[in-house]
Amino acid sequence: MAKSTAAAAAATRAAKAPPKPIPLAERPIDQIWREYRVTPTTEVRNFLIARHLELVAYAAERLHKRLPSEVEINDLKSAGAFGLMDAVDSFDPDRGVKFETFCTQRIRGAMFDELRSMDWVPRLVRSRTAKVEKVRKSIEMETGSKPTEDEVAARLNVSGDEFEKLQKDSRPISMVSLTRKCFETDGSKDVREIDVVEDGRQENPLQAVQKQDLQALITKGLSRAERLIVILYYYEEMTMKEIGATLDLSESRVSQMHSSILARLKAQMQHREEAAAE
Repeated sequence: MAKSTAAAAAATRAAKAPPKPIPLAERPIDQIWREYRVTPTTEVRNFLIARHLELVAYAAERLHKRLPSEVEINDLKSAGAFGLMDAVDSFDPDRGVKFETFCTQRIRGAMFDELRSMDWVPRLVRSRTAKVEKVRKSIEMETGSKPTEDEVAARLNVSGDEFEKLQKDSRPISMVSLTRKCFETDGSKDVREIDVVEDGRQENPLQAVQKQDLQALITKGLSRAERLIVILYYYEEMTMKEIGATLDLSESRVSQMHSSILARLKAQMQHREEAAAE
């Protein structure tokens, strides 16, 4: 008797208890969208974003195939995720458009915005550069020859300084990843930019030897003062006045000695050419 009473009480409580909520993954997506529009919650928003993240990955992979290797696919995915969030917040199911169609444009738009932010050339500069090129081609078609910078500047009605700035802005520095593949080889290892990048601080050994040989050839037979004049003027790029101060000579004297050296070197070269011809 006691057991039957307890069972009846449990059944009564079960009947009065609210129905257990259905998990979001098991509910119709249209119903979820309509409920989210009425009462947007963080739980439902996160569910909708996670459900459509694969669209971000798909769009990023397709776009990345057409871009330089310097562009990281993760950057595209991050930008696309923000586009997806914006699409979730602004989607209206009553418009009769599928969310997949709606959010794809938002995702791609966010990725393109990210790419534009990576561009070092502002739109205004790019527009001006295109205008310069249009004028340049127009003058070339009219005259049949390549126009000078002064002609282009005059046609654009800008000053020389303004035109020089336009030319400078249209040639921005670009960034290149050192890990980017430079070219393929027959081996299993690819050659990357870091493997072939030139160290400008290191002098070319061949050029250094040639420079030494040329210096020895030019200064052969010259006095100490004459050798110093040649080396300081052509190799150290000092002026006649600076050389005179270094050698305790007047500027005019250094100039006279320099002219004499050039005349003798010219005579020596002619003699060598005649001897080689014989």
